[in-house]
Amino acid sequence: MTRVVAPGSYDPVTVGHLDVFRRAAALFDEVVVAILHNPAKQGTFTAEERVSLIRDEVADLGNVRVEAFANRLVVDVCADLDAQVMIKGLRSETDFSYEWPMALMNRHLTRVETIFLPGDPRHEHISSSLVKEVARFGGDITGLVPKAVRTALLERLPRS
Repeated sequence: MTRVVAPGSYDPVTVGHLDVFRRAAALFDEVVVAILHNPAKQGTFTAEERVSLIRDEVADLGNVRVEAFANRLVVDVCADLDAQVMIKGLRSETDFSYEWPMALMNRHLTRVETIFLPGDPRHEHISSSLVKEVARFGGDITGLVPKAVRTALLERLPRS
């Protein structure tokens, strides 16, 4: 069985992330969406809330599971899950430039390989941080995140 880990903070999950999860689910036997949580950082949603929001969105995919991991290197998460592969969605050259050194370090540390999946061009402008900024200033985030995430985000964020 080929198990792949899709690591990220997903704070919040976007339609671009969900596209990557669905496409990965068609390529691998099992996809583990690994929410990496650093308790030293204040997120918009708790790790448990992120797990719940993502699980609801991938409930129709029988080979995708969602788990949170705190204070861990992603390669250690991969080892615990017996996964030899990570998958990362890329929106642009900037994402590639950021992800490439990490992929090389992860392979150096543990031989875990990283596969880059080009994002859908319709979603390349969407990032969690931009979604939060737009929402915070009253912009419309419809279509950038799932409806449940939109509702939760608008309830959570202070509006400027």
